[in-house]
Amino acid sequence: SAKGGKGSATLSMACAASRFAKAVLAGLNGTDTVECAYVMSSITELPYFASKVTFGKEGVKEVHPIGELSVYEKERLAGLMATLKEEIDAGLEYAAA
Repeated sequence: SAKGGKGSATLSMACAASRFAKAVLAGLNGTDTVECAYVMSSITELPYFASKVTFGKEGVKEVHPIGELSVYEKERLAGLMATLKEEIDAGLEYAAA
């Protein structure tokens, strides 16, 4: 209720950014830390995906598998793969420009 229902997405993003930064910094400082992150990975056929990641002294130490999905979750993920690929390709194209 910090913003009375206005801007709650901003607060959520700030919280996620804080957790991510703390995990990366703790890892670089020698304390392996697990947090969810959107990183280059091979856990799906897509070049980037969000999953649990262990951060260590050299940065990303391990990208964890997705884990067991229900039939419904598998169907939903399969249905999103084409859209995710388009968005990733657009992002890579933008970054290369």
